[in-house]
Amino acid sequence: MTIEVDPEWWKTIFDEFYLLTDARSVCNDEITQREVDLICQLLPIRFTHRILDLCGGHGRHSLELSRRGFTRCTLVDYSEFLLNRARSQARQYNYPLDCIVADAQSTGLASQIFDHALIMGNSLGYLPEPSADRKILIEAKRVLRPQGWLLIDLADGEAVRNNFRPEAWHEIGEDILVCRRRELKADKVSVREMVLSKKGGLICDRSYSIRFHDSRKISELLGRAGFEGVRIITDFSPYRDQGDYGFMNHRMIAIGRKASR
Repeated sequence: MTIEVDPEWWKTIFDEFYLLTDARSVCNDEITQREVDLICQLLPIRFTHRILDLCGGHGRHSLELSRRGFTRCTLVDYSEFLLNRARSQARQYNYPLDCIVADAQSTGLASQIFDHALIMGNSLGYLPEPSADRKILIEAKRVLRPQGWLLIDLADGEAVRNNFRPEAWHEIGEDILVCRRRELKADKVSVREMVLSKKGGLICDRSYSIRFHDSRKISELLGRAGFEGVRIITDFSPYRDQGDYGFMNHRMIAIGRKASR
């Protein structure tokens, strides 16, 4: 049976259930710290630099950067729910984090104001139009200063295909079970995700689809968007075990630099 997916699934799915089902990754401080360690190793990042966390969700990377003293971070995401969580945590720790609700293809931010832009957590490939990812990259380039850096963290499409599993499940605590059924067609994976309570039955049943890139394709995308000196690092993983983390076991880090003019 084909998994039916609303093409605008990304507008509504990032809510409290997302934080529950993906908590092993997106609510794990050690995972976030390892990812930010890599950001700081790969980018010539300084405390005075302005950093854009694009499609940054509930701001885990911005908050960790702020904790380390990088206090000129701007978080952009489409989900008001996730941004409200980020705002709450920023207030709790007195971090000067700017949180903006916007579509990554057209943020409304001023041009040439950031030294670095981050797109973490496999945040490309959500929209059905293949041109959408290029639009996001062009928008990232627009808001970067000349010679500013872009870093993207995404699943390695080749590894996704080679290690594809049509079914996966994991438990959360003693009561919650997350079950996923997957279909792979060309460069896109569609997923039906069901969240069940052992005591109360079905809690949530929804579907989404993601288009994946391999290293060659993401390199070409960055080049066409106007980035130079593109470098791809493959087989990065912040995880210490071999569990199924929803395609994020095998990651790529892509880095490019905006031209000086």
